[in-house]
Amino acid sequence: MKRRLQVILVVFYLFTCQGILAQMGGINWTADGLAYTRFKEGNLIRVDPKTEGETILVKKEQLIPAGASTALSAQSYQFSPDNKKLLLFTNTAKVWRYRTRGDYWVLDLNNNSLRQLGKSLPAQSLMFAKISPDGLQVAYVSEHNIFSEDISSGIIRKLTTDGSRKLINGTFDWVYEEEFGCRDGFRWSSDSRQIAFWQVDATKIRDFYMVNNTDSVYSRVIPVEYPKVGDAPSPVRIGVVSLANGFIRWMKIDGDPQQHYLPRMEWSGPGELIVQQLDRKQQESKLIYCNSNDGSSRTFWAENDEAWVDLNTDDPRGWSWINKGQDFLWVSEKDGYRHVYKISRDGKNVILLTKGNYDIGQIKAVDEANNYLYFTASPANPTQLYLYRVRINNPSKQYKDEAEAVSSLKLKGTHTYAISPNGRIAKHSFSNNNTPSVSEWITLPDNRNVSDAKSIAKTVKTDPNISVEYFQVITEDNIVLDAWMNKPKSFDPAKKYPVVFYVYGEPAATTTDDVYGNHNNFLYDGNMSADGYIQVALDNRGTPSLKGAAWRKSIYRKNGTINIRDMAMGAKRILEKPFIDKDRVAVWGWSGGGASTLHLLFQYPDIFKTGISIAPVTNLLYYDNIYTERYMGLPQENMEDFTRGSAITYAKGLKGNLLLIHGTGDDNVHYSNAEALINELVKNNKQFQVMPYPNRTHSISEGAGTGQHLSGLYSNFLRRNCAPGGK
Repeated sequence: MKRRLQVILVVFYLFTCQGILAQMGGINWTADGLAYTRFKEGNLIRVDPKTEGETILVKKEQLIPAGASTALSAQSYQFSPDNKKLLLFTNTAKVWRYRTRGDYWVLDLNNNSLRQLGKSLPAQSLMFAKISPDGLQVAYVSEHNIFSEDISSGIIRKLTTDGSRKLINGTFDWVYEEEFGCRDGFRWSSDSRQIAFWQVDATKIRDFYMVNNTDSVYSRVIPVEYPKVGDAPSPVRIGVVSLANGFIRWMKIDGDPQQHYLPRMEWSGPGELIVQQLDRKQQESKLIYCNSNDGSSRTFWAENDEAWVDLNTDDPRGWSWINKGQDFLWVSEKDGYRHVYKISRDGKNVILLTKGNYDIGQIKAVDEANNYLYFTASPANPTQLYLYRVRINNPSKQYKDEAEAVSSLKLKGTHTYAISPNGRIAKHSFSNNNTPSVSEWITLPDNRNVSDAKSIAKTVKTDPNISVEYFQVITEDNIVLDAWMNKPKSFDPAKKYPVVFYVYGEPAATTTDDVYGNHNNFLYDGNMSADGYIQVALDNRGTPSLKGAAWRKSIYRKNGTINIRDMAMGAKRILEKPFIDKDRVAVWGWSGGGASTLHLLFQYPDIFKTGISIAPVTNLLYYDNIYTERYMGLPQENMEDFTRGSAITYAKGLKGNLLLIHGTGDDNVHYSNAEALINELVKNNKQFQVMPYPNRTHSISEGAGTGQHLSGLYSNFLRRNCAPGGK
């Protein structure tokens, strides 16, 4: 529900840092942070960004298994801490969204031996393999259990034995993965003697049954442990297993496991874990130390919010310890903005580092040697993004309090950075609505490009074929909305044109980011600008814009109402422009945007005449508990909010043209959403069109010809019901 299609189809990259497996295609930094590695022509090479010099680290011939004639094709890889072994991930398969299951191989660079791990286990079953800090073992998950394997001898030990589809060790169930980003569910201790891991007990969670009707003459049922809103969470606990004797000690964390979540956990020192606990409503966040020797725990930091407490980071791996582990960095909205705080290990000393009435986006790097914290923000324009930095220690005594812009504020748009672990080198990329992405390598902290000839200043060029207007809309409710408009190529202000609104509207995505390509309709079969369409997007209250916590959290218990009114009132203002044909107004969206499309078409039929809704949640009671309860509360306590926020409630209001599209194999937003809405529309004698895609998931991307068919379906419906061209 929370993902737009662009997000769904984005390749999932893991970053190399302290033994974390790195996906090929990302920047796989070397341990010294001065270079990166990548595959080229089958060889693994080291690249110096300053000189572009390349050094072969591993030849492709070294990656040919015994008896084979071709080298392994690795999706990702990881060097051991001493750089003497290389772990490769191959023959991968999807687990729900990402290719996290497959085969692993280890190349010993000392003796050039290449060996497959887990050979006695089912093929393509290993997940999240990680080399131990001492470089002697590898741990991985297979079929919901954790294993360790001695690299030299190949001896495998099964560290957990009770794993099953619904009792999950070392990884997570569907909803933890989808809503908390949790996938890799175990951590090596620094001495390589213990492994801390999550165990998810989904035995009390009812299965949702999807049905595959096409791959056999008999249907096949596909069960998914899927907790619907209103259902208690899966109990989750943290265990620490000893590699010496296999004994598992469970951490004694206060609170009913069926009323709490444990979304983050890392080692915080020898014999100690740090764990984040959220209550079921996600309104209280606690940080807890656990003693791995006796299982005892103590809370040392907590914060509360009347709406919800956001997670510290989207990445569940790693903890931002600084000052030799005496402090850590924490992101919180407790003062009304998303800020970075430095918190002492005991939780008693809290210092705000990013002072001011603005939100940070993400922490990008910590450079302790030079006393810098790098983060993204955009205090003046939330549709854009820049890199800033502040001092970590003594920020108010020796240095100025305010953040220092690293990005050039003259280059208006979106700046992204991939910064090496020690903050010395970064790849800086820039684009905006009419400027294709350009990149340069820079050094830090001096912020100089390594090659003037290849600097962004020398290579940046605008696209003359794109002319997008960014503006703000003030609704009749006095709400200021960010918006953009993409006019037809041969625009004539004396004519009236059809307008197509692209919407999302929920707390997980924005549509007005000032980045190149964000204004292209990726489903339209043709060129909308050349065909004579005006395209518009706007962001309502409740979207994750960097406009303060009050903006984002105003949607609490009002999803489906306040956000929909903002979009409708924003559209109403835009339609006052004399060159827009009010009889040709279309709206479309995917997932959360599909739900918004239905709301707008049903509740505001005098504004929106045509709608294309893809994979929508039609009834808020049909979605998962973590996402829905975070933003809506518990249906047992405020069912009226769920009724008001569900598009199906307003189905009788349909007057225009509706195309409903959904994959029957959607494990995220279940196809039952479409069937329930179809029944309601039929009951009210509403005519519409529907296209089910058999066995396709939420991305509707599987199967031969699917993409082309979907594009044609979408485009033809739009052209028929919202004809292109000025009149």
